[in-house]
Amino acid sequence: MKNKVLVKLLVPEIDSTFDLFIPVNELIWKIKKLILKSISDLTGGAIDTHKDYVLINKTNSTIYKNNEIVINTDIRNATELILISVAEKL
Repeated sequence: MKNKVLVKLLVPEIDSTFDLFIPVNELIWKIKKLILKSISDLTGGAIDTHKDYVLINKTNSTIYKNNEIVINTDIRNATELILISVAEKL
């Protein structure tokens, strides 16, 4: 399991938490896409996959940019991440 990390994901929009493995060699935007699809499937569509979301580190409030690779961030085993939808652009 050297190529994956176990993180705790908090999703305030549906008041749920998930423990999941994410690959360390993928871009953040791909990880978000996979997470949104998984949560939507698990919850019967309770989350809107067409909104924009950001991943935030719960401990230090780092907002991860879409084009960062997970291994180049501070995301490690037992990191707590928050998935929050962002306001639509006017």
